[in-house]
Amino acid sequence: MADVGQYLDGEEITRIHDASMEILSRVGVVFDEPEVLARFDREGFTVAGKVVFIGEAQVHRALRTAPAQFTITARRQENSVVVGGEKPLFAPGYGAPFIACPDGSQRNATLADYDNFCRLVQSSTAMDVNGFMMVVPGDLPTTTAHLDMLFSSMRLCDKPFMGCPISRQGARDTTEMAARLWGGRTELIEAGPVSVSLISSQSPLQFHSDMAGALVELAQAGQACVIDSLVMAGTSGPVTLAGVLALQNAEILAGVVLAQLIHPGAPVIYGGLSSAMDMRSGGLSVGCPELSQAVSASAQMARLYGLPCRSGGSLTDAHVADAQSAVEAALSLSTAVHSGVDFILDAAGIVSAYMAMSFEKFLIDEEMCGLLRKLTAPIDISADTIDLDAIADVGIGGQYLTQPKTLQRCRTEFYQTELFGRQNHAGWAADGARRIDQKATQMLDARLAAYEAPAIDPAIEASLREYVDARKAGR
Repeated sequence: MADVGQYLDGEEITRIHDASMEILSRVGVVFDEPEVLARFDREGFTVAGKVVFIGEAQVHRALRTAPAQFTITARRQENSVVVGGEKPLFAPGYGAPFIACPDGSQRNATLADYDNFCRLVQSSTAMDVNGFMMVVPGDLPTTTAHLDMLFSSMRLCDKPFMGCPISRQGARDTTEMAARLWGGRTELIEAGPVSVSLISSQSPLQFHSDMAGALVELAQAGQACVIDSLVMAGTSGPVTLAGVLALQNAEILAGVVLAQLIHPGAPVIYGGLSSAMDMRSGGLSVGCPELSQAVSASAQMARLYGLPCRSGGSLTDAHVADAQSAVEAALSLSTAVHSGVDFILDAAGIVSAYMAMSFEKFLIDEEMCGLLRKLTAPIDISADTIDLDAIADVGIGGQYLTQPKTLQRCRTEFYQTELFGRQNHAGWAADGARRIDQKATQMLDARLAAYEAPAIDPAIEASLREYVDARKAGR
């Protein structure tokens, strides 16, 4: 796919790369995990305390084993996806503690909300991968909530799922439960990656022990990881986008190097999601144009290294599914799609700069994903689609409405929207004069009511339930 705006030319890409190499070799990166530090030391890296210094040759050695493309296998085979293929993959929002209500209020998210997002992903024609942390259920103990979330993801949806990277134990739970889903550890390894997990650096230039340990666990099991960096310009990183890109790139490459040390060939995704601090409020802004600039630049850096790329999708600082959210989400999602981003997380539902998920916005964003898929699909130009015979038969001043090809293709040729209205004013008024967010609220109940749970072997479901119960009981 072509870039939307070539923010970096070849010389600028080289400058970012060279600056990142100097950061890695001169400043280094903290890995707050003894096993990781020992591994770096054994492999000949310079380690001083918790700081690891990485040379350019060591980066290139890791990049040689990192795959440019890989498949994430779903338990329903036809739902498996290719990362780094011809089309972007969409996954829902991630990490929100709150639910945004239609009246503008917010409430704590629950496991029931999480389950409903799993159901929406399962029934979606746009979402390719189920999330892990669409919302953070506030009605569950924080120490074991991930177990119920993983169980819901595996049971309620048969698309590829995101794993739990919040700790090494969470990553181990991911692989143990996935092994039960696939029939055993050997079968899981043979299947290749069946999950993808989000490993985030702690800017500037740190990997917390939980993230470093989770990366080790997941890489050892051959599971895919997004090596993610979210530098906030002006607080956790330089105030300039150029400095942010250099710092972000260094952090991502450090994570890639570790993954390849643990398991050469481990599937990784370059996860650039840095943005700007709002200088008036001091908070993170994800609806700003700088985020989209960074997304475009990050995609170009990922291509330099031959890695699949991840970015955010339908992001907004707005608190409800209003005009601001539509504009900001369209800007960030369309930039990601047109920049050739391979894995678009937060493609549906996020409001309030990651702090909340909106069911209404999920449905609206989902439709926008479908529109962008249509927009970027190649036009079929052939003798059959041009159909010179039909043009000659109709001739000058005729009509095509009753032509055989029109009747044959009238229901499939054009993208049909469900939420976006195309009625005239009279039809819209007769239908209740509803805004799109109001239509989404009314559609939600019908969508959830029509959900059909995917089939799962009762013995496997019981095994997963047994594992969750045992872990929650401390066994």
